[in-house]
Amino acid sequence: MSALTDLLAFQRETEALGQIMGRLGWDQETMMPRGAADQRAEEMAALEAVLHSRRTDPRLGDWLAAAETETEAEEAQLREIARSYARNARIPARLATDLAALTSRAQGIWAEARAADDFAAFAPTLDQVIALKREEAALLAEDDGTLYDALLQDYEPGATAAGMAAMFDAMRPRLVTLRDAALAADPAPTLSGTFDDAGQLALSEKLATAFGYDQSMGRIDLAVHPFSSGSGADVRITTRVAPTDPFNCFYSTIHEVGHATYEQAVDPAYRLTAIGRGASMGVHESQSRIYENQLGRSRAFTGWLYDQMVAQFGDFGLDGPDAFYRAVNRLTQGYIRTEADEVQYNLHVMLRFDLERALVSGDLSVADLPGAWNDRFASDFGVAVDKPSNGVLQDVHWSVGLFGYFPTYALGNLYAGCLFDAMKSAVPGWEDALAEGDATPATDWLRQALQQHGALRLPSDTIEAATGSKPSAEPLLDYLETKFSDLYNL
Repeated sequence: MSALTDLLAFQRETEALGQIMGRLGWDQETMMPRGAADQRAEEMAALEAVLHSRRTDPRLGDWLAAAETETEAEEAQLREIARSYARNARIPARLATDLAALTSRAQGIWAEARAADDFAAFAPTLDQVIALKREEAALLAEDDGTLYDALLQDYEPGATAAGMAAMFDAMRPRLVTLRDAALAADPAPTLSGTFDDAGQLALSEKLATAFGYDQSMGRIDLAVHPFSSGSGADVRITTRVAPTDPFNCFYSTIHEVGHATYEQAVDPAYRLTAIGRGASMGVHESQSRIYENQLGRSRAFTGWLYDQMVAQFGDFGLDGPDAFYRAVNRLTQGYIRTEADEVQYNLHVMLRFDLERALVSGDLSVADLPGAWNDRFASDFGVAVDKPSNGVLQDVHWSVGLFGYFPTYALGNLYAGCLFDAMKSAVPGWEDALAEGDATPATDWLRQALQQHGALRLPSDTIEAATGSKPSAEPLLDYLETKFSDLYNL
């Protein structure tokens, strides 16, 4: 057998074990009994020890040196395996298992602290998570890089904090100007009343189907913080329900379906390989955001959704599809990132990006984090945070060690703007189909242009190959200004 054959067979088993670990994480957030938390942490640590051993196996270096490739896909797999091997080889097994066990326990501690609005109950655990992540970052950091840059590579290979900061600085003025103008205009109508959980979940199933989610290879469950998990033939999503806010359920579902259908659409030949997944979290987020926003919140699709809601819930106080479209896209000064309108969403991300960089660098302590969050939120949004669950405790990410993840949300929005610009030109009739509740023309284009290729290409190359242009913030900002100027008669 050749070195390439041995390497890819070994990697396939590693990928399969990684999927099993992901399934344990899914179970922990959806079905695991609360009393199992400590045992699950031990299970996760044990499996992480096995995975770390495989990812640092010395044979990987030998196989990589000797392997000869014949196809673009084989070359890409070697690129990804080599990158993983180089990073994991720097991390001692003790640190890898300690992180797996701690973040497994921390997730439950965060959830209880959030429910009780008690940051102090979570703070000691967050301190421990940050200490381990800083240790990891110090081992991974290049000579000319920062600790944060080292962590960022897990989510957006090739990106830097300086590059992200420059992108945010360029985007912020137009976003703030648009936000302030819209808030000064006559407000959009709001949804009122209560909407039963069963009705929300029934319509959520229709939405998942409309956007192409194959439930023969997936399922929809409930979680505190919606997420997507898995790849290939087993990709699961979660959503959440709120009696007075069905949009939370509907658009969480569409968002996670964007993630899930990306994974389901990757070329089956790539399954359980190093390229059998999304190219990066930024590219992944581009799929969830274009499904949720440019498609799901479009005038065409909300017209269909209005009819579905009337059929499901009866009269709910909005006078027709136009009022419903304006309510879906209502710009408001809310606390929660996942519920933020398209204009302000990136401002929520910028806040987290700056705070987590300061936490990783040591410039901000966990004890001072709530005050720093509240001060920054009041400055950016003009609203005082009323409780931790609406502020520093609202996101699960830091509890599970995802430092460097947040900026990829904004990058995903930028990528989505580029993709939407290209899709509109390439797909005639996409709006007519959406008006009938059929996203297929749009999602088929995304599958062909981007999703089927998985991680074959590097992130920015993935977007450029799909759109024909290098990524830029201009299409997103132009789209937002056009849409919200129309909505608010600016």
